Amino acid sequence: MATISGQLTRALLCMALVTGTAYAQQYPARPVRLIVPFAPGGPTDVIARLVAQRLSDAFREQVVVDNRAGAGGNIGMGIASNATPDGHTIIVVSSSFVVNPGLYSKIPYDPYRSFAPVSNMAASPNVFVAHPSVPAKSIPELIKLVQSNPKKYNFATPGIGTTPDLSAVLLKLTAKLDVATIPYAGAGPAVASVVGNQVPLGCMAMPPTVPQIQGGRLRALAVTSAKRSPALPDVPTMAESGLAGQEADTLQGMLLPAGTPRPIVQRLYSEVAKILAQPDMKERVVGLGFDIVASKPEQFAAQIKVEVAKWAKVVKSAGIKVE
Repeated sequence: MATISGQLTRALLCMALVTGTAYAQQYPARPVRLIVPFAPGGPTDVIARLVAQRLSDAFREQVVVDNRAGAGGNIGMGIASNATPDGHTIIVVSSSFVVNPGLYSKIPYDPYRSFAPVSNMAASPNVFVAHPSVPAKSIPELIKLVQSNPKKYNFATPGIGTTPDLSAVLLKLTAKLDVATIPYAGAGPAVASVVGNQVPLGCMAMPPTVPQIQGGRLRALAVTSAKRSPALPDVPTMAESGLAGQEADTLQGMLLPAGTPRPIVQRLYSEVAKILAQPDMKERVVGLGFDIVASKPEQFAAQIKVEVAKWAKVVKSAGIKVE
């Protein structure tokens, strides 16, 4: 009896595998929605649109970017977590995905159970910037300027609890600066606010700032990476600026709703890895200030566990909480 039961179990598993593999070969069967939980123009939107264009070619089905900004990414991530797990809804997230569990008292997803990780496609360091009218040309000069003018200067950031926002908070705590962080609904609006001198200072992920820096509309003060970025080789790191322990980057991860068949997850990962390995794509992504990661699904899942715990500790130490 046990033998018959075991044979039946193996047969069912084989049938499921064959069915899943066949489904993956037919995937996608219609246009795919790629949710970006931030406003257009930010780093997550930039990488999502680059990948979506190439995925459309690979799939021979349109991959449509759907921006659902708000609540530090929670709105879009909540929508994606409740989507049908058939591979036709994808989401590209930033580090708010791993920060928000420690930041908000309630979020519309579980970082471990609501999604099937596909890949951390790329990561970008954050960069401290200033409007050209600000006298400071370095982080030490900025610290002196702000200390001499309490409450005069503020930092624009892409949202409460994003790694650029936490980087600005960490600088504020470390240097004892009397400044406020002004959160926007994504890096695009935050960059625009500094370019327009509505807020004189900012901290954002690098990609949306590079064209503005190269065009002289923003002044880069320092990057939060461990070493200088090839995209901005003349800009020092925070450590080189005299402030150690300020390293942080912004991940760009792809997820599917939990329950998506494993062959679909693997098919999507395979296509994304191929796209990121293409020489022209790699050159463009790196030129924007990203480091290509292209981690495997299991590697990204492990990273999520580590970073949720890490950022929860930082948020608690800084005393930040969003209801």
